[in-house]
Amino acid sequence: MVIRDSTAAPTGRYDICYVNGFQTQPGETARLLRESPELVLHRNGKPVQDAGWPDEVLYDITTPALRTRVAERIGAVIASCAAAGFDAVEIDNLDSYTRSGGLITPEHTLAYTGLLVDRAHSLGLAFAQKNTAELVREVRALGADLVVAEECQEWKECHVYTRVYPVVLDIEYQRAAFDAACAVQRSTARDPRLSVILRDYGVSPRGARGAVHGTC
Repeated sequence: MVIRDSTAAPTGRYDICYVNGFQTQPGETARLLRESPELVLHRNGKPVQDAGWPDEVLYDITTPALRTRVAERIGAVIASCAAAGFDAVEIDNLDSYTRSGGLITPEHTLAYTGLLVDRAHSLGLAFAQKNTAELVREVRALGADLVVAEECQEWKECHVYTRVYPVVLDIEYQRAAFDAACAVQRSTARDPRLSVILRDYGVSPRGARGAVHGTC
């Protein structure tokens, strides 16, 4: 399996298309605020930003009408993934509700996620849940097919995903956590539903300075 951005071409392997489904991409934030500010979550008149990624703002998915409009916007990106030849989509920032100051609820999140799952499936794409172990059963019940989890070994969450999903891709960024996960995977306690990958934080291309890539 290979995960690539929606702006990149698939590789011909089992290709998963990365889509930022709950927040804007940095390059589109200013334009969206100019053209459709109502699609952006606001608090006290100001767009709600992701503190970790201040160039990204949260979509407003607090009403059925807004969820439909945002899903149409993201659905167009999902359609471009299908047209390019990807096999699945990975929808990032499912946990945006935790950064909304309570304005977006888990219920809003799940209602919107269901629209994206349906869109992906209608185009013949599998749907990958990204992180957010606290909603794993609910998202799986919507029809999600697999999980891309960052550092589930580090956070002791891998079992939460594998109890529910048949395929879990665990991306670790710390060598110690990766080695610990691999030790289990090489033992009789191996979980056949789990694949463990070691990467650098920058997710650099192979051959680039500082690039890290390992599997077990």
